[in-house]
Amino acid sequence: MKNAFVIVTLSGLLSACAVAPQEQPVAQSAQAAAEQAEAREQAHAKAELDAKAELDAERARLPKVALTGNLLNQLLRAEFAFRGGDWQGPYITMLSLAQQTRDPRLARRAAEMALAARQPEDTLAAVRQWRQLDPESDEATQYYLGMVILSDNISDAEGIFRKRLEGAPAPVRGVVLYQVQQLLARAKDKEAANAMLGRLVAPYRGTLEGHVVLAQGALARGDKAAASREARAALSLKPDSEIAVLTLAQAGENEAQVRALLEKFLAAHPNAREVRAAHARILVNAKQFEAARTEFLLLDKQQPDNVTTLYALGVLATQLNDPSGAERYFTRFIDVLGRNPEDERDPSKALLILSQLAEERGDIKAAVNWLDKLPEGDEKAAFGAQLRRAQLLGKGGDLPAARRLLASLKPAEPVAQAQLAATEAQVLRDAGQVEGAFTLMQAATRRFPTNPDLLYDFALLAEKSGRLEVMETTLREVMRLAPENHQAYNALGYSLAERNIRLVEARALIEKALGMAPEDPFIMDSMGWVEYRLGNLDAAEAHLRRAYSLRRDPEIAVHLGEVLWQKGKQADAQKLWREARAKDPQNDTLRSTLARLRLSL
Repeated sequence: MKNAFVIVTLSGLLSACAVAPQEQPVAQSAQAAAEQAEAREQAHAKAELDAKAELDAERARLPKVALTGNLLNQLLRAEFAFRGGDWQGPYITMLSLAQQTRDPRLARRAAEMALAARQPEDTLAAVRQWRQLDPESDEATQYYLGMVILSDNISDAEGIFRKRLEGAPAPVRGVVLYQVQQLLARAKDKEAANAMLGRLVAPYRGTLEGHVVLAQGALARGDKAAASREARAALSLKPDSEIAVLTLAQAGENEAQVRALLEKFLAAHPNAREVRAAHARILVNAKQFEAARTEFLLLDKQQPDNVTTLYALGVLATQLNDPSGAERYFTRFIDVLGRNPEDERDPSKALLILSQLAEERGDIKAAVNWLDKLPEGDEKAAFGAQLRRAQLLGKGGDLPAARRLLASLKPAEPVAQAQLAATEAQVLRDAGQVEGAFTLMQAATRRFPTNPDLLYDFALLAEKSGRLEVMETTLREVMRLAPENHQAYNALGYSLAERNIRLVEARALIEKALGMAPEDPFIMDSMGWVEYRLGNLDAAEAHLRRAYSLRRDPEIAVHLGEVLWQKGKQADAQKLWREARAKDPQNDTLRSTLARLRLSL
């Protein structure tokens, strides 16, 4: 049993997957990069021109107001009062001046003040005046719609929506319909919003977009039957519509039905990117990681350098015990982000994973280099990175540098102080100074006696130093402080099984842990080990094989090997032990097992 380093929650990290890159010849990659850079420059230039044109149009609509001394004085006093914490007086001043000068910018400022003060009714009143003063302002209309939709009376929105739909060119009317549906989905009065949506869509009832919008509206109110009818009608108009089939999938009764639907669609339309991405997510949820990786690889070929797909492939590689693949895809993910500074995605998780992967293959220098690339600004993340850097320095053999780094950290929060103590103890333990680590942790637990994480680490250190009674007492205190802490139950159960004592109690503890974390391979390992100690070799093998399929950890391999050895499968056992030795030549569990069985590899 050991602590699992949880890298990622798959369903969370893959929830927005799109598509990503395929390796290309250098010439093609260079040409593609040049084309992408040129396209970005053109898009940036166009955006600047559009913004300038919009600003010019706004200036042309603004009234000519002389900035008199009296007006300037009122504006400054209102702004200073607002910064001082008063919102109502400045709000009234801005609205009054907006009415006097007919300047919509002052009404907008009043709306900003009311919004900051969390006053929705006053915000709506100011936005309404802003729109009256500048009826051609799209921004004012958007703010107005957003506020009206969240109010108790949404009727004012219907005329605006209808005018926008009627004025939209046919090719973009579908987009406007989707926007209307999404805004109405936020309304408090769901019944009124649904009725309004039906009236607005009625003139476009026979279009693909009309059916999809009605289907999505039905989904929002929980009517899957109506959603399914509308989505199928949309598909009948355009059989290759991805949004239609994805909407139909949302109306599916179960995951198997949805999966069959998407697979049938992909067979007919193999280049449907969004549908393939949705199918990949379903496979991930079903824990069919190899099949999911196949889908993401297809997406990777369709659209090179999509960071979401690269990240997904990296995550799946870690789940499939493919560290080289994980390192390759996460490295590409970081490279693509570096070439696209406008992309605001946070690279921190990928950098931490890359650091861990480098450490696991023994490259401490590379592990530190990845940490050096972490973005600045997040104090909590920076503190965690420094702790990790100290651990790596210690593992690299520079214990004094590791301790100097830790001594330089001065966290104010008690939780961070406890983390600092636990990290220093871990550095000492890794360096073989178990007694020094125990003394340090003992002092830390006296300072922070109710910190369950610190107590758990102290318990494991107590076991390492042979203080088994201290270990058990401390783990039971963790269970009292944090009854949901499955690691504490697992650690005590495994310790009892390892010592071959109180095995029935050990199994009960591990069963409780497994009930809280049924997919944890290290708890499965503990369950397999206690079954082995109880003489249930078949049950032991089943648990350990399942654990090893999820996490090819050396300790699990050693346990499974011993079970197979006792079952007469010596060749299989020796193969597993060799795999464990290749991954961790100094593994204590492997050494003690081979010594106990009087074997050598």
